[in-house]
Amino acid sequence: MRSYRSLFRAPEFTPFLLSFAFFAAAQTIGGLALGTLVFRATGSPLLSAVSMFGPQLAQLAGAAFLLSGADRLPPRAVLSGLALAFAAGTGVLALPALPVWAVFAVVLLQGLAASLGGGVRGGLLTEILSKDGYVLGRSVYNMLWGLTQVAGFATGGALLALLSPRTCLLLATTLYLASALVTRLGLAARAPRSVGRPSVSATWRTNALLWSSRSRRLTYLGLWVPNGLVVGGDSLYVSYAPGAAGTLYACGALGMFVGDLAVGRLVPPAVRPRLATPLRLLLAVPYLFFVLRPGVPLSALAAAVASVGFAASLVLQERLMSLTPDDLAGQALGLHATGMAALQGVGAALAGTLAQRTSPATAMTLMAAGSVTVTLALAVLGRREERRPAVTGAGPGVPSEPAAVDS
Repeated sequence: MRSYRSLFRAPEFTPFLLSFAFFAAAQTIGGLALGTLVFRATGSPLLSAVSMFGPQLAQLAGAAFLLSGADRLPPRAVLSGLALAFAAGTGVLALPALPVWAVFAVVLLQGLAASLGGGVRGGLLTEILSKDGYVLGRSVYNMLWGLTQVAGFATGGALLALLSPRTCLLLATTLYLASALVTRLGLAARAPRSVGRPSVSATWRTNALLWSSRSRRLTYLGLWVPNGLVVGGDSLYVSYAPGAAGTLYACGALGMFVGDLAVGRLVPPAVRPRLATPLRLLLAVPYLFFVLRPGVPLSALAAAVASVGFAASLVLQERLMSLTPDDLAGQALGLHATGMAALQGVGAALAGTLAQRTSPATAMTLMAAGSVTVTLALAVLGRREERRPAVTGAGPGVPSEPAAVDS
């Protein structure tokens, strides 16, 4: 197992993380400010949830039409351009008297642009560290995301008590610009990993190839659906506890940090594959108790414990990389990132609709119950896949499929 120290010896790993930290901080502070702005303007849990997580629905379109660019475009240029696009869009969201329909138009365009980000960052990480360091490097990446969320939501909550949501959106704009600058100055110019121009047809062909493997399909579903349902429930924090949403998000991010640290660094590689189902169950089960409408302290504790389960994504991403050729790594991870984001957007819309008809607490409980059900169903399908003989002769560019392990 590689050490954290060895990761930071890679020349570009630190600027890679720093540029992502600025981007993530901007998303965290800006998302909380936007959700608060929309909730204050409309009083709607649905619109508040969708304003924070709905842009991820637009990533479905990106997954369908743009993902081939994850391996066929220069990564530094894509990440710099993405940060600048988000800065421009967030600046527009800060304009006074912007109608609600215009807010959603901007955030959906941002979601479409973001569809390339996950694949480009994931593919670039495999180049900076190579595949043997991917899980440990990804755990640092995820822990940074968790720490940034802790700091961002705590800071965002404090700022919203002192400043207007629009002022917080301007701060997020500045952070996006900082991300673009660090990306441009700190990362080397690299050629694309794959030849050819990005196109809709190339995106469809590769997505079809990635989806053609039963083992990869189960892995993708395990990455997307339980996570998306739980995050959909999380999107109701603003309406569940309007004065403490930042605290709940920060506690959830802290739990995510602990889970990624434990699974990425402390758990032996031979044990990791067996943790996928237990971690996904942990992600959902604490939210079943929200039917009792616990107060903020118990809710924060439940969010922290549950979020340890987000580390299941490390286990499943490692499996996905073992099933994917190197020249498709960017698009494979991009399909994961956009699919996960899209399911989170669907989850937010579903949770918001349920909250409108019942209550935020009831909706969060129902979303958690759905996540548990899907996880158990995927575990059964994974065990059946284990009993299937390995597929050989899968064709050029596609590795033979090993038996699924706890997908």
